[in-house]
Amino acid sequence: MSTAALSVVEFLLTSHVYTQNRELDENDLPPRYRRVFYTDGEVERPLVVTNKTARAATGIEHPWEAVSDLLFTERDDFTGKLNLTQPEMAENWYLDRADTLTIQQNPVLALTYEDEVEGVSYESAREANRPIQADRVWIDSLLDEMFEDEEDEEMLDLVDIRAPEEIDQTLDDIVLTQEQENEIAKVVKAIEHRDYLAEIGLREIGKLLFVGPPGTGKTSAAKGLAYELDLPFVEVKLSMITSQYLGETAKNVEKTFEVAKRLSPCILFMDEFDFVAKTRGGDEHNAIKRAVNTLLKSIDDVSLIQDDVLLIGATNHPDQLDAAAWRRFDEIVNFPKPDHGMRADILRIITRAMDIDEFDPEAIADITEGLTGSDLRLVMREAVLDALTEERMTLTQADLEAAVADFEERDNLKNMDMIDGDHESLVAGGGGVSGDAGHDHDHDDHDHSHDH
Repeated sequence: MSTAALSVVEFLLTSHVYTQNRELDENDLPPRYRRVFYTDGEVERPLVVTNKTARAATGIEHPWEAVSDLLFTERDDFTGKLNLTQPEMAENWYLDRADTLTIQQNPVLALTYEDEVEGVSYESAREANRPIQADRVWIDSLLDEMFEDEEDEEMLDLVDIRAPEEIDQTLDDIVLTQEQENEIAKVVKAIEHRDYLAEIGLREIGKLLFVGPPGTGKTSAAKGLAYELDLPFVEVKLSMITSQYLGETAKNVEKTFEVAKRLSPCILFMDEFDFVAKTRGGDEHNAIKRAVNTLLKSIDDVSLIQDDVLLIGATNHPDQLDAAAWRRFDEIVNFPKPDHGMRADILRIITRAMDIDEFDPEAIADITEGLTGSDLRLVMREAVLDALTEERMTLTQADLEAAVADFEERDNLKNMDMIDGDHESLVAGGGGVSGDAGHDHDHDDHDHSHDH
């Protein structure tokens, strides 16, 4: 029997059992099934299976054709519904062909088979299943409900909200220091034991500040944590509150925290946190200063223990923060430029899918001191593109060394103090400078990671 038939029968069985068992809820459905049935803020019973829903849930192009010869399936030609005519026969058929791991990844079927298959547990299957609060469809439904007024929709320009399934960085893609690993481990434990921490009165926890140069992985680590924990990722660039089209800035700051609390559990990531200190000490408009004061008060009022919101601030300029900013955080996590060993590990991650003759990451790490993970990704990108211009998809160690030299040359040019006229002559003459020479890689904070 084809794997296509097995996939479609699993979907039919899951839909049937879920419809019949009212004790099951949305968090029992695998996300790939849940999204096709989620409408108007809920999953309504009965779950109706058609070719369209089965195709969306399983990826099988012609679902009915895959199961049409089975004795326990039928299709209503008028409505297009696919049904199980003999559910018990379907359960036995599926049990004879599905492996334990497949069943364990579906809480609905884990409940059905846990007494028959060793190693299958409904409770552990449900615990491992991604909660509905992490689904894009759930997030969009909540946002639609919150921002029915068109005037309020401008607030969404202040935030970037991503479901875990949309995050392209995992913790496995990031090279972390031991300190960073320890802090992440503590956060994970705090999230797992929120009820216990509340019982003992330990509420001031779960507000982290990531500090370090641009490109050292602050954003990547926060996103990787969101992916690891199946949490929505709400990113705010604080400099955006100065944008005139955002209207009442203080109100929008409050709305940002309201969104995070409604999406909870989630991660609220506040980039460019040094903006707070610069605004408090500068000559900015009073409305902006009020917005920053509102921000600081909102930080005080949000809690991982009470609100299920993990707050992470990030700054490239910790020297610009004042005491009022520092004391908002219970943990400070340093993101330094990578040392030799970290650079070698970053190169191994970046090149996982590349074909490189006699690749020696240690040797490349020797000649890239001072480069961040973001810089190393740019180096590898240039090496790949240079090879492609020669119609090659296999790189050599020499390609990588040449790309490092080119990167350093561009970096030096970028930092030169040009006198009037020099810049124009350099561009006009070509000078071997690529179009990327003016790219400020310092603004790329996806360090220590490899985007898929």
